[in-house]
Amino acid sequence: MPMEITLSQLEQAINHWRIVHPSQGEERALSPEVNALANVYALMIFQRRRDVQLDDIAPPARELLQAWLQQKAGA
Repeated sequence: MPMEITLSQLEQAINHWRIVHPSQGEERALSPEVNALANVYALMIFQRRRDVQLDDIAPPARELLQAWLQQKAGA
């Protein structure tokens, strides 16, 4: 069964990964984890989408979202 991620959930996941892997260095670059999710977020905003199927997300971002969902379910 396909799973849907809303824009709000994606924002929550980004904030979670920002805490887990904060920006570093003088340039305060995003961590690879946050960057992967930020790309999905930007695409959703550009396409004016409120949700996206988890299966339609690139594997690195999908794995981050799945890990966040599992962690959230266990809390």
